[in-house]
Amino acid sequence: MDVILLQDVEKLGLKGDVVSVKRGYARNFLLPRRLAETATAGRVAEVRRIDAERARHEARSADQAEDIAATLTKTVLRFEVKAGPTGSLFGSVTPTDIAEELWRTRKVRVDRRKIELDVIKRIGRYSVPVHVYEGVVAEVKTLVVPEGGELPPEEELQAMEAAEAAEAAAAEPVASTDDLETLLDEAEAALDTEVEPDAEAEPDAAPAAADADPAPDPS
Repeated sequence: MDVILLQDVEKLGLKGDVVSVKRGYARNFLLPRRLAETATAGRVAEVRRIDAERARHEARSADQAEDIAATLTKTVLRFEVKAGPTGSLFGSVTPTDIAEELWRTRKVRVDRRKIELDVIKRIGRYSVPVHVYEGVVAEVKTLVVPEGGELPPEEELQAMEAAEAAEAAAAEPVASTDDLETLLDEAEAALDTEVEPDAEAEPDAAPAAADADPAPDPS
């Protein structure tokens, strides 16, 4: 089933991409969460028209690319996002978010696929590489700030990340214990299965004795 992504979806594609997915995945996950819409012929044509329009605003020469890169290196993007106490985002900042913010604030159009970023999942200060043209790369400073607040100092950000990593590491032994119990249960079940044939062998021997010729009558 073909769908048009309405948001960037990790390991699947970027907003506006037309992708082929299993029907159940589309109906049970992508469509209800408004991450995608059904790819009708009309919508696909509209998406391609928008892509072509965007392409006309991208750099067409090395000189033009250098001018755009100079603008980007002086740009500081700011995203205010919901975040937890350890700095993890309730969501993420994606290449599409970066591209759309560059257009909104600088009227600079860049191809989302040329933004060297997977996703940002923590508050912090980032330098995002943008490939403007062949051989021309600009670093765009990006601030991901907790909603309604400001970024703490870098040392505090590192401490928050370390605390979250330690908490995750502390949880691992619990999972390992569960795995061990599962392995023990499986081992016991296997032993029970191995014993069963021997237990069944004894009843088979009794009928064999009963079928033997009767002993001669001593009288």
